Parts: sequence; C-alpha cells; structure tokens
Amino acid sequence: LFWAILSAVFAGVTAVLAKQGVENVNSHLATAIRTTVVFLFTWGIAAATVPVQVITELSRRNWLFLALSGIATGLSWLCYFRALQLGEVSRVAPVDKLSVVFAIILSILFLRERFTLVQWAGAGLIVAGVILVAWKKGPA
Repeated sequence: LFWAILSAVFAGVTAVLAKQGVENVNSHLATAIRTTVVFLFTWGIAAATVPVQVITELSRRNWLFLALSGIATGLSWLCYFRALQLGEVSRVAPVDKLSVVFAIILSILFLRERFTLVQWAGAGLIVAGVILVAWKKGPA
C-alpha cells in the first residue's frame, strides 16, 4: 500500500510538471525527452541494485511481456502528453486513471482474477468519479 500511494503521489506530480513541460513543445518530442530521462534513471537504479547476471537469467517470455508492456507504456505516454497539451490537467489526469478500470477488466479476462461485488462497486465509483471530475460545465 505504501508504494502504491507513493506511486499515485508521483503520478500526480508528474501530470503537473508535464503540463508545464509540453507548453509550446511538440508532445511527441516532450514524450521522447521524458522517456530518455526515465530510461537513464531506471537503468541507473537497476545497475546499482541488481547483479548483472540476473539479466541473462530472464526468459524469452519475460523479455516478450516486458517489451510489450514497454510498447503499451510508450503509446500511453504519447497519448497522455498530447491530451495534456490540449486539455487541463484537472480533466486529463482523472480520465487517464480509467486505466484502473481497464486493468481490472483485462486482469479478469486474461489473468482469470476474480472480483467481488464490492470491488465492482469500487470500479463503478471510479468511473463515476472520472465522469464527475472531467465533466466540462458550460457557462453559468
């Protein structure tokens, strides 16, 4: 729970910083710069904490799914930065969090995870919250 909450905090900070970073910048270039920083940062951490031989112990399946996950992340970031460039953080970020609902559905379909009625209600509340926060109200 600690790491998940910390992840959410950093994701919120990321959205605000990214909105400032994409101002007057091509969103694809902004994504490439961000990705390069993430690449260097995470490889630095991995180099400092993981023995080199562990890389050779990864299976083809590990490589395949990590690579596919990386492609999905890249596509997500490209879309996210473009959305930030065009819209308000307070509306883009909540819609982006619908990824939680998509992850739940995909985990049920492909990983055979089970969900209770209470968990489905929580997912429904996430969707309702996104709609309420992202709803653009017209002039009063």
